[in-house]
Amino acid sequence: MTPRPIRGLFSLFILALPAFAFSDTPIIRAALYPEDRRRLLTDADLARYPGAGVLMCYSDFGTLERAAAAWLVGAHDLVVLNAHNFVDRKLVPTHPAADCFFRIGGGDYYFDADSLQIGARVETKGLHITDDWALLKLLQPTPDDIKPQSAPDVGDIGTGAGMKVVMVSPAGHSNSRMPATLESCMIRRIDEATESHARRARHDCNDGYGGSGSGLFSEDGRLIAMHSASLDMNLTRPFDMETHYGSAILFEGDLARAIMDAIAKPR
Repeated sequence: MTPRPIRGLFSLFILALPAFAFSDTPIIRAALYPEDRRRLLTDADLARYPGAGVLMCYSDFGTLERAAAAWLVGAHDLVVLNAHNFVDRKLVPTHPAADCFFRIGGGDYYFDADSLQIGARVETKGLHITDDWALLKLLQPTPDDIKPQSAPDVGDIGTGAGMKVVMVSPAGHSNSRMPATLESCMIRRIDEATESHARRARHDCNDGYGGSGSGLFSEDGRLIAMHSASLDMNLTRPFDMETHYGSAILFEGDLARAIMDAIAKPR
């Protein structure tokens, strides 16, 4: 099976793109915050954070590119990632899932494109941070030695709270030379639930284009949130709760229910 080239891979990251990026303002390829604590993701890290994979897609020119982080969660054939890989902010389809595949543990696994489910509802007429999720089934499950991440549980995480986390970015970032990274950082605040009955976590983890879908893990190793976008992607300055922060969706509400339904549904 040969995937078809996709149209405009650049727009995979449009959700996080600041307005000035279309002007003559130079892009600073650096961490978002003055301190960059990212390090190379190791085999030991992958054993602690299983399910870490990469969405691979073809460009307009037919070249294969690392598009975003993606996660094998709860089953050997269920992949969780951001919806903005496949639709734009107005929910207009941009890239067929058939033009991409999932890479994990040195193997490539193709999607059942008809299984694509996204968090945003048609009546919302727009993609928000807290419904920026997608689920896809694989045509064939991964082998037993490729372990999925356990189904997330965030029932003990309170609104408004801050907490230490680890951001795992298996697809790396455009502003880092490392192909895959890990960073100890902080969720500074968890907002009230909005779309999809899920909450947004505002965090200070360094990010860059390509880091969409990175996982945020609690100190005890639980996958609790999925990164979606950051404000001022090209500016390096201190964290600010209103103007310079990263946004992630907690694994709860419609997303958690969709994961559990997909796990329970037989092939």
